[in-house]
Order: sequence, then C-alpha cells, then structure tokens
Amino acid sequence: MTQTRTRLERGRGALGPALELVHTGRAPTRAVLTAELGVTRATAGAVAAELEALGLIRVDSRPGAAAGTQGRPSHRLTVAPDGPVVLAAQVHVDGFRAALVGLGGRIVATAPGCMTVPADPAAVLDAVVAAGAELLRASGRRCLGAGLAVPSAVAEPEGTALNPLHVAWQAGAPVRELFRRSLARAGVPGPGDATATVVPAVPSATDSAPGAPIGQTGNDVNLAALAEYRHGAGRGARQLLCVATGHRGVGGALVLDGRLHTGSSGLALEVGHLTVHEEGRACHCGSRGCLDVEADPLAFLTAAGREPGPEVSLLQQARDLLRDEYADPSVRAAAHLLIDRLGRGLAGLVNILNPDRIILGGLHRDLLDADPERLRAVVAERSLWGRSGGVPLLPCTLDYNSLVGAAELAWQPVLDDPLRALSA
Repeated sequence: MTQTRTRLERGRGALGPALELVHTGRAPTRAVLTAELGVTRATAGAVAAELEALGLIRVDSRPGAAAGTQGRPSHRLTVAPDGPVVLAAQVHVDGFRAALVGLGGRIVATAPGCMTVPADPAAVLDAVVAAGAELLRASGRRCLGAGLAVPSAVAEPEGTALNPLHVAWQAGAPVRELFRRSLARAGVPGPGDATATVVPAVPSATDSAPGAPIGQTGNDVNLAALAEYRHGAGRGARQLLCVATGHRGVGGALVLDGRLHTGSSGLALEVGHLTVHEEGRACHCGSRGCLDVEADPLAFLTAAGREPGPEVSLLQQARDLLRDEYADPSVRAAAHLLIDRLGRGLAGLVNILNPDRIILGGLHRDLLDADPERLRAVVAERSLWGRSGGVPLLPCTLDYNSLVGAAELAWQPVLDDPLRALSA
C-alpha cells in the first residue's frame, strides 16, 4: 500500500495529462499511457487507478490485446460511461441548444430550443440554462462545469460579444457574466459541489477555484474547431484550419499544436470578412462581397432562386435543397458559385497560414460532399502551395461540434488538475 501511494505521489502531476490522453482517445490502453507519459508501468497503473477512483475513467479488470497486436496484453482505458458531465450551451440565429456532455466528447442528453433570439441576451441565456438545468435534474449526474458557444467573436479577458452580427444583441454584450448569472439563478453546481444546488455569487472571469461559479464562453466556430481537433476530423493535425457556415455567416478558427489561436484579445480568424467578390453584396461589416454574405445558407438559397421560408432554419433549408435538388440546373449553378467563392477564400487563407489540414463545417461540408474535385481545384489553382501537393480538405465529422467545443471549455479545469477540480 505504501509503495502504491509513493508511486501515486510521484505521478500526481501526471493525472491531468493522463486524463487528457484518455479523454482524447490517445491512450486506449495502460501500455500506451505509460509510453505517452514517459513513466514506469507501476506509476502509470497508480495514476490510472486514481483517475478511476475519482469516477473519471474505467480500467478493464482483465488485460486484453487488440486484434493483430503483439506483446503483453494491456488493460484498456475508457472514460467512465456513468461519470460526471458538463453543461454545454449554444446560441445561434434560430435559437439555442443545451446538452450534457461527458468525457470523450460524448453527448449524454440534448434539448433544442427554437425561438427568435431576442435583443436582450440575458433572456436567451436564461432559457438555454434552464433547459440545461432540467437535463441535469433528469439525469442525476454530477456537473463539473458549463460552457457556452455564441455566434460572435468573444473579446478577452472581458468575455464580451464584440460583433454579434446575425443576432440583435448590442455589440459588447457581457455574455460571460450574463451566462454565469443564469447558471447561478438556475442552481447549476460546478467543481467541488458534489451535492450543491446553489451556486454562490458571480466572481471575476479569472476565478476558477473549486466550488466557484462556472461558465466559460467562446466563439462557436473556434469551439467547433477545438472539438474536431480533440475528437473528430482534426485529430493529428498540427496546424488545423476550420471554416464553417452555420445558420448565418461564415466563421474560421485555427488550432496550432493543440491550442486555439485567438490573437491578442480573442478576435483572430474573422475569415468571414475576406473579400471574395469585389462587386458582391453589402456586408454587415461595411464592406462588400465578404465570404460572410457570399457563402452562407442565405447566399445559396438566393443564388438558387429560392425564397427562404419560416418553417425550418436557413441552414436546414439550404442542406435539403442541395441534397434533394442538386440535379436542378439552378441549384447546381448556385452550388458551383458558392464553391468557387469559398475556394477563393480558402486559397487566400492557405497562402497566409499554410495549414496542414482544412476542415469544413455546416453548409460548407455539404458543398465539399457535393463536388469535392471542384473545390479542391479552385483552392489549388489560387494557392501558392496547391500545385505542389495541396492541403487536405476534409468534412467535419462531429454532430453538434460547437456544443462539444463548449463542453471542452468546461472540462479544461478538470483536465488541468483533476484532484483540485473535484475536491469538495
């Protein structure tokens, strides 16, 4: 027993890295965990046992070998299927969605809310948090944090929505503070609150002590990129560029060696305001022909000569049209137009950033699926590196990747220091 505790003390600093390796699927066995951490087998075993005792992972009682492998069988490591969760929330043009997300990016439960997003951000944040709190009550799971994705650049360190162009919020709305207040009113507990039902008063944005109020906030495409890097199409990339169009507008994000590149104050990669059509539509930013208004769902429906209806979101209408009526010449021409403009924007980003992988989300994923060769050809023709090999263009693979990314924000304090985050 003494030897086990000594090994754990030596490996205590490895708890966070070990949990992240299991969380991201990079350590499926204890043998891989040992190699990745650079510790002894005994220390890795003690670390895995401690994470299991905390209720975060599961260690198979009997070692087994994967098919086709050689050498000594090793105990498999997985996230605990009935372990704690975090509350993830997303606000978009057509409403919101709340979810409970476990380790490994697993969505445990989700609840959509369809509503016109009001000009008062506090109202929609109260609604999405109430939906999430109801999911928590129904699940009976312990909550370790909360994260929010919003359709705006989020200025740091203030946590304000700098440019919510497609919702009626005032620029500079204090979304992080409002989110935390909503969590407090709904009684959503956080780390260190094993049985808590009331969250204390809202602290500063930098307060992350166990038991402190929870609630981190980020831009929706940034968070989608983070989720895809850890759990989806971006795994293994060193310089990952994500470009996506959701319900309205176009966003971008860059993940460098595992970290989001957000610039000096959280505002980097506003790719929606690259000019791709000099005589194009007027953009909300004051310019013309920006990717934001030339390659989003509304632009596609308009180019195809379709009048948007109120029944479902613009994104769903555009996807349905592309899938069901691609043989229609007007729909195909509209798709080609958006592919060409998207390709022009991507080529410019390739020339500036030289990423090793590009992933596309929202309607852009569907455009890639519709005509991958055309999009790749446009990017190759206009980028300096395209003719000498090009950059892989891949579709995003996660459902609700912005929600999963919001959950990653909430999980980060636990990944950094599991013992501190879970101590009551």
